[in-house]
Amino acid sequence: MTRDTEIFDLIRRERERQTRGIELIASENYVSDQVMEAMGSVMTNKYAEGYPGKRYYGGCEIVDISENVARERLKKLFGAEYVNVQPHSGAQANMAVFMTCLQAGDTFMGLNLSHGGHLSHGSPVNFSGLMFHAIDYSLKEETGRVDYDELETKARAERPKLIVAGASAYSREWDYARIRKVADEIGAIFMVDMAHPAGLIAAGLLNNPLQYAHIVTSTTHKTLRGPRGGIILMGKDFANPWGKTTPKGEVKMMSALIDSAVFPGTQGGPLEHVIAAKAVAFGEALTPEFKVYQQQVKKNAAVLAQAFIDKGYKIISGGTDNHSMLVDLRTKYPDLTGKVAEKALVAADITTNKNMVPFDSRSAFQTSGLRFGTPAITTRGLKEDKMGWIVELIDTVLQDPENEQTITKVRETVNAEMVKYPLYAW
Repeated sequence: MTRDTEIFDLIRRERERQTRGIELIASENYVSDQVMEAMGSVMTNKYAEGYPGKRYYGGCEIVDISENVARERLKKLFGAEYVNVQPHSGAQANMAVFMTCLQAGDTFMGLNLSHGGHLSHGSPVNFSGLMFHAIDYSLKEETGRVDYDELETKARAERPKLIVAGASAYSREWDYARIRKVADEIGAIFMVDMAHPAGLIAAGLLNNPLQYAHIVTSTTHKTLRGPRGGIILMGKDFANPWGKTTPKGEVKMMSALIDSAVFPGTQGGPLEHVIAAKAVAFGEALTPEFKVYQQQVKKNAAVLAQAFIDKGYKIISGGTDNHSMLVDLRTKYPDLTGKVAEKALVAADITTNKNMVPFDSRSAFQTSGLRFGTPAITTRGLKEDKMGWIVELIDTVLQDPENEQTITKVRETVNAEMVKYPLYAW
């Protein structure tokens, strides 16, 4: 068979792009060699609709073991009684939970999308906003932190059937206990999407939402440093509150309803090569080295945020408790949009993404902010002493984002430094 030089040349170029630059997108990371090896393994050849021991295809005895290993490692990692490792993405994990807990048109509550919420927490163009009635809670403008008073007031007035905590751009710890209290008061299911801080939670550096939420979802990449995919967990299984029963008249447990919502409810055959890679990543996350890594992620983020503040930038909420931060450019560069800033930084081989900030005066296509995160650069081996240097380079570009000479000079500096932090040997 003729080698597909077109695609493999693009893969080579993407590897070079990742290697030569500074990766600051909060949702990105670099997997280990063995995670990548598992993803590219013969497991990709196996169809395995169903669950271990209950497949619709023969020849699943080995992938059954692999999937069970992934499940047991994940349970141990977060102290879960129930897990599902089959969702293809975090959004599909969320869809399965929504399909379990809600009927079309039901009301649920999530963080305002322009305040850091996620697409699958109520966007009108996403299944969550198309199929269900989404109401939101916000951040306080003066503090940049979740307005729990507003959340409680709205929840009592609107009585959503599901309350979602979690965000794509929020740098502070959550008060899970307070949200669970109001959920119990109104009879709602409390769900946490921990996709961003999952690695920090696994390492014990942030509160574990499984102690408070009925259901928890996550991606397996980002801070967890696994392959791209999703998971669903429960700290403790419980009888569904809607009285749904089995053919024998027994009350169905939530675990059974969620399993059915994943398959066959929202997707078909599981990606057993990705599940094998998830198992590898969960195994890595159970090691002492992983906790050391997460401690460095958090240290780097705190120092990076302070370096931005020292340069005159506004960090939403004034700092970070996790791996990420949201910078409001208007304080220092009122005429600079996130779109222009992102483009200039990418040209300098500093990768970040434009992001709306709370109470943004610009649209989602322009934005007034940039989101930064430290998981990927920490995986590369950068430590606190490089955070001020990174901010200095960013500020140099943003002072004159149309200056190609400046961008070229910064790019050369970045490339020369990142050679010292090799990524993959191949």
